[in-house]
Amino acid sequence: MKKRAKKVLEEEEGLCCCEYVNRRGERSHVAACCCDCEGLDDACDRFLKREPQKPESLSQVAEVVTDRIRVPWLWGGARKLELSIIPPLILLPALLHLAAVHFMLGLVVLTALPGLVLWYYYFTHRKKGRTLFFLSLALFSLAYMYYLFITEVLPRGDVGLLQVVVVSVGVVLTLLALIHTKREPGIVRPNQEAVHSTVTYYTPLADKDPSLNGGRQDVTMTVSSRMGSWEQAEVEMKESSQKNWCTVCRVVRPPRAGHCRICGVCVLRLDHHCVCVTLGSQYNVLSVCLCVPSCPYGGRINSCVGQANHRSFLLTLGLFLLTSLYGISLVLQSVCPRQNLLTALLYCPGVYNQYSTALCFTCAWYSSIVTGGLLHLLLVQVINVSYNVTEREARIALREKTARSAFWGLVVDTGVYSRGFRDNWSEFMTMGDKLSPPSPADLVALVDDCKHRE
Repeated sequence: MKKRAKKVLEEEEGLCCCEYVNRRGERSHVAACCCDCEGLDDACDRFLKREPQKPESLSQVAEVVTDRIRVPWLWGGARKLELSIIPPLILLPALLHLAAVHFMLGLVVLTALPGLVLWYYYFTHRKKGRTLFFLSLALFSLAYMYYLFITEVLPRGDVGLLQVVVVSVGVVLTLLALIHTKREPGIVRPNQEAVHSTVTYYTPLADKDPSLNGGRQDVTMTVSSRMGSWEQAEVEMKESSQKNWCTVCRVVRPPRAGHCRICGVCVLRLDHHCVCVTLGSQYNVLSVCLCVPSCPYGGRINSCVGQANHRSFLLTLGLFLLTSLYGISLVLQSVCPRQNLLTALLYCPGVYNQYSTALCFTCAWYSSIVTGGLLHLLLVQVINVSYNVTEREARIALREKTARSAFWGLVVDTGVYSRGFRDNWSEFMTMGDKLSPPSPADLVALVDDCKHRE
């Protein structure tokens, strides 16, 4: 395993900007992206002969095309391009410009676009698939709206320099908060006592203090003191360990931790899997996994909202909403100066007389739709924090009918961890500080677990 990884790394060091190592471990060139594809040849041959296509042939063509679409890079050879990034870059400008042609086209586009995005979200979420479509859509929407603000609204002379600076600072702060949110969410790391074992995680080690049992709750001591029976305590501990044991990650999950089926890892105080935060992490543990290409922690642990990045996630939402609302108000004041801001989106006479004003008005509507969706998300997050409940816990409690809900499920109170409004927010604001950096023993255990998975 180490020899193969070392060989690939040595080949990548000598790659030029247009070379790469394909899925077979062979050295290739981007100029040969349309050559030497047996699956494509077989598919074309069957098409010309009017024969039915083989499912495995089509899947092979898709894998080869996905692997060969590369972008020349200055170092490390050509980089693989994720196909899910491309549709937002093409569809969003095309649809917004089409919606600016006529009022009815704008109504159709702005109604169908959110529907298509929601359909794609539920499709990928049901398939447990990972995609960069939503992150690409979010980032490109922010960049494209800012570009139109500078090129279309600013030349009209209705926006001052100070207002442009405020919008620019808001965009920069939103991106910085997003980068900070992309850090590691709080992975439940495997330890040497639990990994590769089916027995030791049931009972504490004899030569160690049971209270330091790998960070796990000392059920033995509490039950033994109450029941006065060591056998009863051991049975209780087995049941608790089996309930919190993750068969995929092979770790004992602490209270409120959960396993993300999309990322394939357990996250401390898991709130939800966010489709807009799915790029690789800068967490230092990942550098250890470079020797194991199939390490499940590498490049995929940064798509959940957990104990480590929940605060920065709310900060990102807040900064985006403030910047978006302020930008929308400036656009509406420019294209509909005679209308009140609250009614300008619904009634703006003469806005479609010029294509420039129609495009700005359409983008204001699009930004309002996105802002409304994120405002609802922020409201739900604030309510959940106020009741000290995560989105995952709320869904489970509603499904099992063990929670009190109000306002059509907007407010969910499980009554398990809530200690009052003030204490709940105090715990939320300090929970990220309780995380300790990984120790050398944790890193060794992480590498051993990655090798075991391989």
